[in-house]
Amino acid sequence: MIRSDDTGKFILRVALGILILMHGVAKISSGVGFVSNMLASHGLPGVLAYGVYVGEIVAPVLLIIGLYTRPAAWIVVINMLVAVWLVHMKQIGMINKNGGWELELQGMYFFSALAVAFLGAGRFSVGGTGGKYN
Repeated sequence: MIRSDDTGKFILRVALGILILMHGVAKISSGVGFVSNMLASHGLPGVLAYGVYVGEIVAPVLLIIGLYTRPAAWIVVINMLVAVWLVHMKQIGMINKNGGWELELQGMYFFSALAVAFLGAGRFSVGGTGGKYN
């Protein structure tokens, strides 16, 4: 059996990147109007909604290829915190009908991104193991 911390980092980084990127692709076709309205309802400029493209397209692509991995992961962490703050705060302490946390998907994205931010990209990446940003 092959054991490699770098393989684990690769799987975590790519899975997180693909799953978050799918949300970004959906926003390309549907736009960020929903996010803009949510920001405006919290007294923030709606133009900040375009930041979702950074958090759900640019950062995930960087995670997938393994370039500037740590900053990209921190961007996803921030993106998830903002998403929970804007949309899911009422659900933060709730349990769903199956006994799981109502925000388990958002939590998994958040904690996976946090793990990647601390672990780095590993050697199976464009950026390799060198450099403080990978």
